[in-house]
Amino acid sequence: MPTDAPVLQCGGHALDLGQPRIMGILNVTPDSFSDGGQYARVEDALTRARAMVAEGAEILDVGGESTRPGAAPVALEDERQRVLPVIEALRAELDVPLSVDTMKPEMMREAVAVGAGMLNDVNGFRAEGALAVAMGAARERGVALCAMHMQGDPQSMQRAPHYDDVVDEVRAFLEQRVAELLRGGVPRGQILLDPGFGFGKTLEHNVALFRGLPRLAASGLPLLVGVSRKSMIGQLLDDRPVADRDPGSAVAALLAAQAGARVLRVHDVSATRDALALYSALRPDGGDGQDNRGN
Repeated sequence: MPTDAPVLQCGGHALDLGQPRIMGILNVTPDSFSDGGQYARVEDALTRARAMVAEGAEILDVGGESTRPGAAPVALEDERQRVLPVIEALRAELDVPLSVDTMKPEMMREAVAVGAGMLNDVNGFRAEGALAVAMGAARERGVALCAMHMQGDPQSMQRAPHYDDVVDEVRAFLEQRVAELLRGGVPRGQILLDPGFGFGKTLEHNVALFRGLPRLAASGLPLLVGVSRKSMIGQLLDDRPVADRDPGSAVAALLAAQAGARVLRVHDVSATRDALALYSALRPDGGDGQDNRGN
């Protein structure tokens, strides 16, 4: 794993990325692919968030619109009612950075106003007005921005994705988004990049992209990797159902960390924490032997 120690500024929190950090997924949707409907009530979301933080999550990603392949768009008012009360409740109780997973500039603005310290946009801030809102939040409130690569949109992205070289094309896209953000005055210490596994990519594309993570990490900006419970895990494990993908997801998260990922977006925080801790203690080069749990 990389030995330098960048620090990600997340709206009042400084997240040391000298070790890979765990982002716990908190979907407050009725239709997410693996946990839809489980945390739609604020009380249930808060209970789940407490558990993830206790297990080792150091950032929480709240999403109110499913972006699984084929998912229908969600109206702004519906997303607002799902997300904002949860962020307010989390901010009142938990002292960890909060990320909002949204493509809508209005949702970004309102989430930051109630306490979100990161904007995580699967559309790479390409919706009309999203870039301006994101850059303003970064400059004025110190919010972190995560730009992800997606070919197409959630409704159509998996119909016929095509690349001549998926790693080069994803890298070029992310470099272009970084250039836009830097031109807009966003400090480098507030930018994260996500290759977008499963977003307009076949299994072959996902495998090639995963193997190309070191090339993407060479940009010097921290990578966020989210493959938890995704179809690529199921396909690589003989069509394993979603409910049985957590062990494979933990292994994939560890491999991503070895390849340079700094933030691991996962459902099963405990298994991921243990995988990282064991690697730190037992890695062939000796490492530092430190227990990575909760650090």
